[in-house]
Amino acid sequence: MPTALLSIACLALASPAASAGWLAPVLQMMQPRIESRLTDQCRQLIGRQGGAPLESELSKLAEQPCRSLAKPVSACLIRETSRTGRELGVISELLTGRVGDDAEVVIKRCLASL
Repeated sequence: MPTALLSIACLALASPAASAGWLAPVLQMMQPRIESRLTDQCRQLIGRQGGAPLESELSKLAEQPCRSLAKPVSACLIRETSRTGRELGVISELLTGRVGDDAEVVIKRCLASL
């Protein structure tokens, strides 16, 4: 299995434009995880706005709106990742739990389109 992943990585690095979209199914499988993470981040952000006494209540109230927002945002992130041919970079960044250069480009494209 590691050999197959190394081969895929080499192919992607050799010609990113030619490989655009070929890892989209992997990203689509990760969509529930992306939506969950976006929802959690949204709830935390809203919860912090109320201060300690209101944090829990605001977070609970924000659950449904945050979940509703996460669906189109995750779809945009996946779509723009495929369009830019940055699937391999974004996937590796997602797996390590960080936002790197590839994800930043995709996020900016989504913000511009929303």
